[in-house]
Amino acid sequence: MSDMTRRNWVGAAGAGLFVFFHTDLAHAQEPARLPGRQSGPVDLNAYLQIGADGRVTCLAGKVELGQGCMTELAIALAEELDVPFDRVDVVLGDTDLCPYDMGTFGSMTTPLLIPVVRRAGAEAKAVLLQLASERLKVPVEQLHVKAGVIGELTYGQLVEGKRIERHLVNVPVKASGYQLIGTSPPRKDGMEKVTGAAKYAGDMQLPGLLHAAILRAPAVGAKLKSADTAAAEQVKGVQVVKDGGMIAVLHEHRDIAVAALDKIKAEFESAPAGPDDRTIFDHIVKNAPQPRPVAQSGDLAEGERLSGTMVEQTYLNSYVAHSPMETHSATAQFEDGKVTVWASSQAPFQVKNAVAAGLGIPAGKVRVISRYVGGGFGGKTEADQGGEAALLARITGKPVQVVYSRGEEFATDRFRPAAVMKIRTGLAGRKIVLWDGQVFGAGEREAAPFYDIPHQRVTSAGGWQGGNPPGMNPFRVGAWRGPSANSNTFARESHMDVLAAKLGVDPLEFRLTHLSHARMRRVLEAAAKQFGWQAGHGPTGRGVGLACGMYSNACNATVVELAVNRGTGAVRVKRVVMALDLGLVMNADGMRQQAEGCVMMGLGAALTEEIRFRNGDVLNRNFDSYDIPRFSWLPKMEILLVDNPDSPALGGGEPPIIAMAPAIANAIFDAVGARLLQLPMTPERVKAAAALIAAIGTERGARDSVAG
Repeated sequence: MSDMTRRNWVGAAGAGLFVFFHTDLAHAQEPARLPGRQSGPVDLNAYLQIGADGRVTCLAGKVELGQGCMTELAIALAEELDVPFDRVDVVLGDTDLCPYDMGTFGSMTTPLLIPVVRRAGAEAKAVLLQLASERLKVPVEQLHVKAGVIGELTYGQLVEGKRIERHLVNVPVKASGYQLIGTSPPRKDGMEKVTGAAKYAGDMQLPGLLHAAILRAPAVGAKLKSADTAAAEQVKGVQVVKDGGMIAVLHEHRDIAVAALDKIKAEFESAPAGPDDRTIFDHIVKNAPQPRPVAQSGDLAEGERLSGTMVEQTYLNSYVAHSPMETHSATAQFEDGKVTVWASSQAPFQVKNAVAAGLGIPAGKVRVISRYVGGGFGGKTEADQGGEAALLARITGKPVQVVYSRGEEFATDRFRPAAVMKIRTGLAGRKIVLWDGQVFGAGEREAAPFYDIPHQRVTSAGGWQGGNPPGMNPFRVGAWRGPSANSNTFARESHMDVLAAKLGVDPLEFRLTHLSHARMRRVLEAAAKQFGWQAGHGPTGRGVGLACGMYSNACNATVVELAVNRGTGAVRVKRVVMALDLGLVMNADGMRQQAEGCVMMGLGAALTEEIRFRNGDVLNRNFDSYDIPRFSWLPKMEILLVDNPDSPALGGGEPPIIAMAPAIANAIFDAVGARLLQLPMTPERVKAAAALIAAIGTERGARDSVAG
């Protein structure tokens, strides 16, 4: 249990029945493991508490980001314990109370933690049946549980406020006959959030709290030469802290701290010259590490010999920010030699270790609480602000709160990396016989095609997980909802449409011809049927397009209908049909909500979201220049959850987003005959591409020409 002993934890958590058990995540569902990243501790203990009042509490190191894991965990426990859903409480993201967890990312809560929690519930129920059998003098086989009652004994009566530890092995979970799994109970976090009672890191109000405003460099790589803080220090109530390279201004009111910060006369050396948002792609290819193989089968030379037609194309995506509703925030307080940090973080245990290392204190002296986080999308797995708040709290001796401005959020974010995807294919008749893909910067996830292609090779050079050569990226990069998969799916599914158009074949038919993957065929056919797909080859002028993708073993097929304003290049997505195979669905409405959120976020990444920069300076630092989706963009959405209850439950936080961009790109081609090769497909790029096609003005030109 990290650095807490079991005995100490029981003492801290209070009375009740605790079921402890061992699970080996090294043998958990492989699809949920992130390549190149530690998948988690092999001795993770998951546990639950049953109080004397009969209420059940689940404690988990995960964090509620809005994705609904509180509700899903409660469903899992209530199902296996046979207790009412509203009798289950969930405590998340508290490093003093919850078991170690590597973090809430990668859509891993459902495939990894839910089975663990279900086993905990099954074991707890088995223990309670034993206790009831001993009390009632009735064989366990003759006892049944209904709503947390065995015979005439409630779970609370069986526990009686005592601490009881028993360990059972090989207790099976339910395989059918579910009462809660697959249903849609009210969200556990819903009432707190709609009433404003939910507390986030920036909501903490502690006696004597100081707000910190921190001096930041104007651009990545700019070095501080000098700073005159005299004027700031003259502001009444202001405290200026200088520690190493940090200069912070603190006051009991945030607006005064920010105003005082503006009075500092700071001089920075210019950032080194570097690429901008136009030259970044050549820069990445030139500075990428040696490519490593991702997949290879058949013989490329033989594939090329068989090919009658070769088609080669390059696809690009720009840097993208996470832009969560809640900026990076943290509140820290020292008491009795121990620091508590309320952090806006997807990985509270990671923050705990970072704070301990930064302060040079034992990890046992650090407690991190990340119950609610206002959106993360992969951008809050690291939480630098937690360390900043803790350091300032120690220096000042008072609680300190650090809340990034929107400008700070953009300037310090770890972006989804800009990337280049090159694909070279060979056709023999109407079949693909050769696929040679090169990925630069995006990472390898889902780079290998799942289509039936006899001769293929895919390589990857650099990615979002670190290890890139110095200077390859002018910014820090990291995970962004569906890391790697968004870029690689855009390239693959756009290229599939390029090939279908080249051959004059219906895009749906072309995919099915190359698709023996049963689950992917099923979702593709389901989406096409629901949409009312009409066979034909583009461009038809209708503005319809489809794409499919896979993420951590989840299957997605997406069909969109849109309209393009040729005069302005503006794209209006009118309808989205998405079919998903996520295995056993724990919470039906929760999964649809996840998918709907992915649709909207996918619209932004596909059409407008792009970091503009020059020499390490982020030029768009707020939503007046970084255009995110608005309510007026909302299309009609039809989300189909393809029934697959015999397969393990899979996460739904990321699989729904990956096919949005290519489906939109393919629909734009169908509408105006212009093939967009770079994300985002801004109005300027769409207008220029459509104008080029109009100038060509021939069916062959519309079919074969592309514009970036």
